[in-house]
Amino acid sequence: MKTHRPKRGSLAFSPRKRAERIVPRIRSWPECNEVRLQGFAGYKAGMTHVVMIDDRKNSKTYGEEIVVPATVIETPPMKIAGIRVYEETDYGLRIIEEVWSSGLDPYLDRRLKIPKKNSLNLEALKTLEGDEVRVITYTQPYLLTGVPKKVPDVMEQKVGGDFRSALEYAISKLGKEVRISEVFKEGAIVDVSAITKGKGFQGVVKRWGVITLDAKHARSSKHRRVGTLGPWTPHRVRWTVPMYGQMGFHQRLEFNKRILKIGTNGEEITPKGGFPHYGVVRSDYVLIAGSVPGPVKRLVRIRDAIRPPKAEFTGVNLVYVSTSSKQGK
Repeated sequence: MKTHRPKRGSLAFSPRKRAERIVPRIRSWPECNEVRLQGFAGYKAGMTHVVMIDDRKNSKTYGEEIVVPATVIETPPMKIAGIRVYEETDYGLRIIEEVWSSGLDPYLDRRLKIPKKNSLNLEALKTLEGDEVRVITYTQPYLLTGVPKKVPDVMEQKVGGDFRSALEYAISKLGKEVRISEVFKEGAIVDVSAITKGKGFQGVVKRWGVITLDAKHARSSKHRRVGTLGPWTPHRVRWTVPMYGQMGFHQRLEFNKRILKIGTNGEEITPKGGFPHYGVVRSDYVLIAGSVPGPVKRLVRIRDAIRPPKAEFTGVNLVYVSTSSKQGK
């Protein structure tokens, strides 16, 4: 009797190839009436667990203490290196003006070539008309103890609010630092994106979950292969057939994560002995409920939720944050 089963592996993430950059790309931003940056970035330190009062109104445990896994992301202040003004066209957004700050970090020269002179002064920039304002920000990994690099990561962040207010805010922050507490508040719903852990070149069993063949259907050396590469017609191997190749190091985005805590003293949430493979958190940090893509030390971008849930929350009330040793776990 012929058996039927679902196809092994999901085609939703195809083609499964290596990400081009370690910095995740954000392709769309939600609407925001508040004048502030709509994104931030930090470095993943590790995971812990917290005890909090359940504030989900429709939950069966509403008002009771629950244990929630949480990810710690160290978020040192980011600096604003430049301002970009965009206009809407039939082919998407187009840059109409770009201004860079002076006196930038010397390590930034290793990442990109900074223009030696601005094409427009700030006074003339205030009179421009456009549709969207974004700022060019960069991280400061040399302020951290767990990330072994000095070269900053550069990315764009959209500024919320109407065009004129967003432009004035961006000009006032040019060349200055922005902290995570200026962008997000505790209890906010956000999206997080990062590059996943790379696993190299893998076969179909590990990459797609293909069943290993038994002795009745395969020769002694052909157990870990697909049973067939496809039908006789068409005379080609379709892209839907599970094949070996790159596994991991893909960009992934997770929606609707909740910020449980934002702090400035990382030692209050650092476990005894430090986070495995990271160490002690000394700078600003954010505690996000649940898991986050990527391994420890990986850059994580945080953005306003683009499709927030309809669930209602009454406010974050943390009772306890675990600081027990995570070594050997």
